[in-house]
Amino acid sequence: MDENAVLASAALKEAQEEEQKLTDIRSVIQTYKDKPGCLIAVLHLAQEIYGFLPLEVQKVIAEGMGLSLSHVSGVVSFYSYFSTEPKAKNAIKICMGTACYVRGGKRIVERLEEELGISVGESTSDGLFSISITRCLGVCGLAPVLMVNEDVHQTVNPDKIDKILAKYK
Repeated sequence: MDENAVLASAALKEAQEEEQKLTDIRSVIQTYKDKPGCLIAVLHLAQEIYGFLPLEVQKVIAEGMGLSLSHVSGVVSFYSYFSTEPKAKNAIKICMGTACYVRGGKRIVERLEEELGISVGESTSDGLFSISITRCLGVCGLAPVLMVNEDVHQTVNPDKIDKILAKYK
């Protein structure tokens, strides 16, 4: 198979997967649309299916639920657990609660930004890492801490960043 055929096949597969996700989201909407106050539940399920909530998905939800796009977008932008950007494979969350901040949390953020070439709230161009700030991970005695996906890394310092990142590359 030549390169153009491979690319065309991959593009077709991606389009089919995209359409299946939108079909699944429409099915969720049908299940919930007549239940009052269910927009947040629909948004959570749509984000679970699609991975994030781009404008296209918000439009599908607004139309399917008989709501304005501005209402849906307002809810999405208000709550921090909704994302309008694709999520990275490895989500790095740096604790900036009091204990972690005092023990060097800011230096960890700066080192991660330098190492990955991105700022807090961004993802690397390869989709491998994103950086975000969280308030408290509940392990203050091990501060400073950060999480990569569900893994907690304790007593982190800037010199440990390379080793931590290497585990997820």
